[in-house]
Order: sequence, then C-alpha cells, then structure tokens
Amino acid sequence: MLAVLNIVGLVMVLSASSVVSLQETGSSWTYFIKQTEWMVLGTLAAAALCYLDLSKMRRFSLVALGLCALGLLAVHIPGLGVTSNGATRWIGIGPIQIQPSEVTKLGVLLFVADWLASHQKRLRVARVSVNPVMLVLGVIALLIMVQPNLGTTIIVALIVFSVLFSAGVPRRALAVWGVFGVAATVAMAMGSTYRRARVLSFLHPWADPQLNGYQLIQSRVGLASGGAFGVGLGSSRAKWGFLPFAHTDFIFSIIGEELGLVGAVVVILLFVALGALGIKVAINADRPFHRYLATGITAWLVFQAFVNIGAVIGILPITGVPLPFISYGGTSLLVTLAGAGVLLNVARHPAPPRPASR
Repeated sequence: MLAVLNIVGLVMVLSASSVVSLQETGSSWTYFIKQTEWMVLGTLAAAALCYLDLSKMRRFSLVALGLCALGLLAVHIPGLGVTSNGATRWIGIGPIQIQPSEVTKLGVLLFVADWLASHQKRLRVARVSVNPVMLVLGVIALLIMVQPNLGTTIIVALIVFSVLFSAGVPRRALAVWGVFGVAATVAMAMGSTYRRARVLSFLHPWADPQLNGYQLIQSRVGLASGGAFGVGLGSSRAKWGFLPFAHTDFIFSIIGEELGLVGAVVVILLFVALGALGIKVAINADRPFHRYLATGITAWLVFQAFVNIGAVIGILPITGVPLPFISYGGTSLLVTLAGAGVLLNVARHPAPPRPASR
C-alpha cells in the first residue's frame, strides 16, 4: 500500500511538475529526479526505523523535541532561513532546503507518546497528563504560526489531540483545551487581512476569482475536466500555468483531471485502507508507548490527507498542507516515510493473543 502511494506520487509529480520544471530549469525531469532522491532517502529511513529498537528512540524524545524547537527558531536566522511566497519555513544548506515544521510532527509525537507512557498510572489526572502536553503544544504551535504555517499547526494539534483522546485522559480537560485551541486558531487565522481572505475564500471563490478564489476555481475546473476516467496521464491542461502549485498542494486536482473520478477515488481508498490498518496496528500494539506512536502516525497521515483533499475540492479552507507520499516536497516525503517506518515497526511487535476464556 505504501509502495503504491509512493509510485503514484512519483508518477504524478513527474506529470504535474513537467511544465513548471521545464520553465524554471530547462528540463521536465528536474522535480521528478529530486523527488526520487528524497524518496530513496525516505525509504532508507523507513527501513532503519522499521527495525530500530523503539525503546532506544524513546530515550531521545526530549532531545528530539528540543531540536525541533531550535529548527523552528533557526528559520528566522538571516542567511540560514529561506523565505518563499511570504513564508519563512525553510533552512537552506547549500542546494538543500529543510522544513523543520515537517520534522516537528514526528518530534512532537515522540515526546507525547513518551510522556503519556511514562505517566500511564496517572492519565486520569489532567494536570499530569493533559496540561503539560498542551503547554508544549502551545509553544510549538506558536513557533510554527509565526512562519506563518497554519496548515502544519492544525496537523500537529490533531496528532496530539488524537493521541490524548486514545490514551483516555479526562475528556472535560481535553474539551476545554480543544475549545481554547480552536478559538486561538480562528483568532490567528482571522488576525491578518490576507490570511482571513485566503482561509475564507473556499466559501465564495467566485467573489474574488482573480486573486484569493483563483486557485480553488482552477482546481475545480481541473477536477471537472477529468470526468469519470480522466483526460489521460500527462494530458492535464491545468498544469500549464493555470493552477498554481499543481505539483505540491494541489496535486490531487491533477490526479482527478488526468485519471478521472476513478483515479481520485482509488487514491482516497488507499488512504482509508491505510487508516484502517493503522488503527488495527495501534489496537494490537504490545505496550502503551507503541500504541500511542501508531495512533499518532495514523492520525497524522489520515488527517493530513483529508485536509489536503478537502481544500482541493473546496470543502475546507486552503492551508497549504501537502498530500502525504504524493505531493512534491523533500522534507515532507522523508519525514512521512520515516513515520511509516515507525508504524511498520509497531506492527512487527503485536501483543500476544489473549488465552481463550472457558
């Protein structure tokens, strides 16, 4: 399943990026080659993490969280941070650009899983289980939002809330923090005129068809053009400068255009199946730390796919979240594959079957 998603991703990156790649580099293969290189690195990371003793990984949870926080701060260092399209989200090291906020998804999950597993006997005490985790989430969310990066902030929050909910922490405390988090997110989203117009454009894209509504309108045009079976692989018209970021955040629109409703539904079903298997892995995990990791990674992949596809088809605001395994993006692909490797590791260590009761 993971292999199929990655193959679909490579093929669609080649198709969706061919025009912009030719314009920017003189070759239609540049983005595809870069994505392939990152996929190789990600596959190696997944293989390593699949067989790594997770207890050793757990020992470095605080270190990982600290490094993620430093990475989020480092993007603001002049000469090191890279700004693109009004956002400062990357660290430039020669020709390589790394996005710390993507790595933070795994770093925060590792910390939360370790914290809850370490306080397993006091999960019903909110000041021990919920409050410390939410304070850490608040700091990390603030560091991500100042980049600004609303989409990743939402995904990190969904990962944390999913793990807390599955751990059985006090529901009232979780609900209070949830209301506070939603209010803070709405306030930050609405606090900027540009961000407010961008976020709300999905409600009435035709109210501003040349600016904030343009991308969603072109996305829907591409999806509608695909019909049931698509216009054919490589034959998209939207990627010829009509649909911005066709090979990154809006690659699902190209899938719908070239492969049609059938191809789009197949991709959605792959994520549904991945989510179902992830839940099964979490349920069968042999220890709490493993269960929390599996829950968080499953929530991460499924929620991120839902947020991306929802934005592309116009039922959710556009937040710039990539489609896992499929959208172009080196750090995103590397970290997502690393997370998949951890999930496979947990799957390799199921709890022993309970003896049948007589």
